[in-house]
Amino acid sequence: MTEIVGIMDYGTAGNIYNVEKGLVAAGARVEILHRAEDLEGVDRIVFPGVGSFRGAMDSLSSLRETLVAEVRRKPTLGICLGMQILATVGFEFGETLGLGLIDAEVKKIEAKGKVPHLGWGRLEVVRDSPLLSGITEKDLFYFMHSYEMVNYTDVVALTDYCNHKFVSVVQQGHICGVQFHPEKSREKGIQVFENFLSL
Repeated sequence: MTEIVGIMDYGTAGNIYNVEKGLVAAGARVEILHRAEDLEGVDRIVFPGVGSFRGAMDSLSSLRETLVAEVRRKPTLGICLGMQILATVGFEFGETLGLGLIDAEVKKIEAKGKVPHLGWGRLEVVRDSPLLSGITEKDLFYFMHSYEMVNYTDVVALTDYCNHKFVSVVQQGHICGVQFHPEKSREKGIQVFENFLSL
């Protein structure tokens, strides 16, 4: 029986449809989650991501306790902003507490290039992870972000932007995050979704 992947709808994540499409292409059954009780019926959780850290956390404030408990026991993937809100704290539009599932801060990218960072980038893998099974450092992934996660303990891959290396993949046990958008990254993005479904 195929596991059910729940995509968390927290109001600001405008790419839910594309994430759903990508997960279905990878072989998932998908449900969109709106309430705390919806979490009980899914096997895996995905936080999509377009929007601001503060806006996302404001939308999730009433679900916070339930979300943290569910993520602690179910494979979870955060995408872009969805990865960032797994952190302890973010500084977009002021200091805002994240879900506190990854010991990290989210700060504005300090690169010499144009921000937001938009476009294709490669992954410099620094630690093996089943999430990146079959992915090489030649493969390209699509990025669209102005903020980055600063973490020193759970880094799986880095990406270079104008000689500034930022964290592009993190993993702590069954909790994973990618700064790029798998749903916009063609076949290799679908492969990342397939790997997530196999965790």
